[in-house]
Amino acid sequence: MAGVVVCHGSSAVRERIVAAAHGVPTLGPARGAATAEELLALARKSAPALVLLDSHLPGAGPIEALRRLRTLGASAVVIMLAVPGDEITLDRAIALGARGYLAPDVDRSELAAVAAHSLSGTVVPRQGGPVAAPTGSAEGPRAEGLAPVLPLRTTAPNGLELTKRELEVLTGMSNGRSNAQIGADLFLSEDTVKTHARRLFRKVGAADRAQAVAIGLRTGLIR
Repeated sequence: MAGVVVCHGSSAVRERIVAAAHGVPTLGPARGAATAEELLALARKSAPALVLLDSHLPGAGPIEALRRLRTLGASAVVIMLAVPGDEITLDRAIALGARGYLAPDVDRSELAAVAAHSLSGTVVPRQGGPVAAPTGSAEGPRAEGLAPVLPLRTTAPNGLELTKRELEVLTGMSNGRSNAQIGADLFLSEDTVKTHARRLFRKVGAADRAQAVAIGLRTGLIR
C-alpha cells in the first residue's frame, strides 16, 4: 500500500482528507502534518508514496517544504491542494516536481482516482481532471505524466471568473453529457454538478444549459 501524508495548515481540512484517504485501500496508511517540519519528520520515519501539500502552508511555506522533501531524497508523488488564484505557487511547485493539484474539498472518489492514475504513473484523462498542471490556456503545457488540462479559472463574458470545475461542467454540457454523466467524468455527485451549473449560469447570464453552451462557444470560453 502507498502511504499518504496530508500536509495542510487547517486542522479541519487535514483531518477530513486523512479520513477520506483511509477509505481508499490502495492509499494505505494516511497521516496528517500541519507544517513543513512535521511533514519532513513523518517522511524521515516512513517515506510516503503520496503527499498532498497545502499551497498556503504556514511557516516555511509550500515551496520550501517541497524543496526540503526533495533534499531528503523522497520520491513521493506531490500534489498541491490549491484554489483559484494559486497559479504562481502552482507553477513553482510544478517546476520542483509536483505532479499537479486538487481542490482542498477533494473527496474519496477523487483520491481513489489519484491513487489509480498518479501512483501508477499513467496519464490522467483530461475529462476526469482530478490531477492537473496549472496553465493559462485551455490546451496548456504538458508536465511529465500529465495530460493537457483546463485552467484554474477563466473569465466569463461579463468579466466574472469561472472556476475550473464550472468550466469543466460547461465543457461537459457542450459535449451533450447529462449532469449524471458529467458527475461520473469528474468524480462528483450529480447534486454537486447541479450546484456548479447554477453558478456558471448566473455568471455567464444564461437561463439554461443550451444558452450557457451557446454563450460559451460564442465567447470562446469553450471550443
